[in-house]
Amino acid sequence: MKKTIQTIAAIMLTILITYTAYAQKPSAELLTPTNHALMLVDHESQMAFAVKNVGIDELRNNTALVAGGSVIFKIPTVVTTVAEKSFSGPVFPELAEIYPPATSGYIDRTTMNAWEDANAYKAITGKGKKKLVIAGLWTSVCIVGPVLSALADGYDVYVITDASGDVSKEAHEMAIQRMLKAGAKPMTATQYVLELQRDWARSETYAAVTGLFKKYGGAYGIGIAYAHDMFKH
Repeated sequence: MKKTIQTIAAIMLTILITYTAYAQKPSAELLTPTNHALMLVDHESQMAFAVKNVGIDELRNNTALVAGGSVIFKIPTVVTTVAEKSFSGPVFPELAEIYPPATSGYIDRTTMNAWEDANAYKAITGKGKKKLVIAGLWTSVCIVGPVLSALADGYDVYVITDASGDVSKEAHEMAIQRMLKAGAKPMTATQYVLELQRDWARSETYAAVTGLFKKYGGAYGIGIAYAHDMFKH
């Protein structure tokens, strides 16, 4: 009888462990700090002047969230510009603060599609990641190009829609639809950072992530600041 009880207990424990392990296994669709590379495309002043689908303040904050999150989680990142010195101008101050031009090695191009630029292509594919996250200006030109090209080459591509912008709401939305139909996956800047954090018990990045949202996270960031002040945690 004792042996039977022990056997039943062992079986139940095995079932429990198996169930728990299965329940805790995340989807392969989710991004992690080690399974993807990030490409930030042409977040430059001249390119931003004409953006209409999102307010410039929101666009700058969302770009800062993405860039800041990539540094916190040590994401392999490529920053590109197009005709920086002759037309498009400097990148957003928030991006330059997080990825200083002097040390980050921006890749300047003449091609609208970064995938067709030898240096940009080598930089992003050289990261060795099959998942790529892309955001930038303009959605219908400099984002559609590399996204469709990467998909055609077998990459799993995510587009951060609110850190991307275009000359009209329609231009942005049609570009997003085109990429989605080709297999790209949409996400937002906040979603990107929180998907990487995933668990607030991840103490090594907790302070940095909440600090990033306090600075650039709008109403959500104010809520975090309020909670930290009121509840002292």
